[in-house]
Amino acid sequence: MRFRLLRCASRTLPLLLLLSYAFAAPPQFAAVVPGKALAFPRDFGAHPGFRTEWWYATGWLQTPDRQPLGFQITFFRSATGHDAANPSNFAPKQLIIAHAALSDPAQKKLLHGEKSARQGFGLAYAAEGDTDVKIDDWQFKRSADGRYQASVRTGDFDLQLTLQPTQPIMLQGDLGYSRKGPQPQQASYYYSEPQLTVAGSLTRQGRPVPVSGSAWLDHEWSSSVLDADAAGWDWLGANLDDGSALMAFRIRSKTGAALWSHAALRKRDGKMTQFTPDAVLFTPQRRWRSPRTGATYPVAMQIQTGATFWQLTPLQDDQELDARRSTGAVYWEGAVTISRDRLPAGRGYLEMTGYHQALKL
Repeated sequence: MRFRLLRCASRTLPLLLLLSYAFAAPPQFAAVVPGKALAFPRDFGAHPGFRTEWWYATGWLQTPDRQPLGFQITFFRSATGHDAANPSNFAPKQLIIAHAALSDPAQKKLLHGEKSARQGFGLAYAAEGDTDVKIDDWQFKRSADGRYQASVRTGDFDLQLTLQPTQPIMLQGDLGYSRKGPQPQQASYYYSEPQLTVAGSLTRQGRPVPVSGSAWLDHEWSSSVLDADAAGWDWLGANLDDGSALMAFRIRSKTGAALWSHAALRKRDGKMTQFTPDAVLFTPQRRWRSPRTGATYPVAMQIQTGATFWQLTPLQDDQELDARRSTGAVYWEGAVTISRDRLPAGRGYLEMTGYHQALKL
């Protein structure tokens, strides 16, 4: 009889465990609220109580033979909703994902690599208190003097870069509270570091060469960003030749209409101009169709902020990154030149998501 009861219990226990997960309360993530002052260096670091977070470095490099290159180094942290109180080191509470890409117009292609791992054992982590994110031999870390050290190694290229701030932090939105939709909870905490100077080395086929250039860094974290009808976004971060910095984005609906838009222009002297949704307009100028995924992207774009028109021209059309093995998304992230009212004005990076399929965070 006892044996029969044990056998019954052994069959019932997995079912009870499944039911306990099914009826467990959904994970509670921290909310983004207006009026909360960001504090540094603490907010340079990770915020594990929020669902999603990323550190995004994009920029232009130049080799000794004066060939222009675009680069992207991104680290993502994603909370899984697994019980944060679980003491096991094997519990997958946080996922760390990284992307790196190199735009090379001489080769007319985008080289890229990606990594993903659960946080733990010192092999993958996003540290609190200051920027320090890592997966294996990929790392992005801020030192006390404000400089960032970036190290990535892919099968096609390696980057060892130092990014040096030249300007104060640019708080986006309302002092770092950045609306992403018509509802107040559709928001993130968001700051940028534009006009970073870059120096380091690029290695391809075992041959390192020195590189230099400029970059833009975004750090953003949230638990609820996109409207249910959102398909994706278009975003621009641009270092302008006069020392100004321009950020602009729009959230697109599944019909292609703009659900929300915003832009900010900070002059070299620190004066900031914010543009409300009705003052920001993205207008495609030319489209490119990916031969790999079939997605079509407006790679040449015009952005209107108030009475000013900005023209974006890609360094190369093919800057599509297929990251379905890590984040599950296909997106276009590319180096662009910027003109202001048809006159050369600077360089930046354009990101376009949701053109292959609606983006899910």
